[in-house]
Amino acid sequence: MTRKAKVVAIVGSYRKGGMIDQVVDEILAAAAREGGEVEKLYLLDTQIEFCTNCRLCTQEREGARGICPIADQMARVLELVEGADAVVLASPMNFGTVTALMKRFIERLACYVYWPWGTAAPKPRSKERPRRAVLVASSAAPAFMARFLTPIVKVLRRAAELLGGRTVGVLLVGLAALEERQGPGSRTLARARLLGKKLVS
Repeated sequence: MTRKAKVVAIVGSYRKGGMIDQVVDEILAAAAREGGEVEKLYLLDTQIEFCTNCRLCTQEREGARGICPIADQMARVLELVEGADAVVLASPMNFGTVTALMKRFIERLACYVYWPWGTAAPKPRSKERPRRAVLVASSAAPAFMARFLTPIVKVLRRAAELLGGRTVGVLLVGLAALEERQGPGSRTLARARLLGKKLVS
């Protein structure tokens, strides 16, 4: 019996049912129709504390990731991603980049780098990219402006790499703040379905 591909989505939106949530749901539904096993995690509902920059997790070269001394749910989230074949990272844009929810999560990914005291810069513990990644973002600005004039895609891509993901698709929804409860258009939903299939194909 063939094992189902597992897809985990990490959602950094403050608003459930909003633009980002709807797009992620469409991606996951498409992946599920292709036989994938899907799970969505809201950072809003997950206890993840701020990184204190103690760098204890970065001192030992051995291991897939360093151990963080903070007692919260971050380790459980990372175990969930490490057990997946694909990951979706999704965040609306706030002040030109990901939300504070997503940024707090990303800063805790320092555990995937080796950075002993006395060295100038961190190095990834591994260059392997065993899982596929799709990046989802939304912006009040047109999509092309958000993509090329802000760092949001770069930030999400770097996070995906630290999580062992190779980016196979980016969906950036522009003009996403014209209405209070705005939904994605048909072209965006179609693109989301294609990306969902791509994650498990």
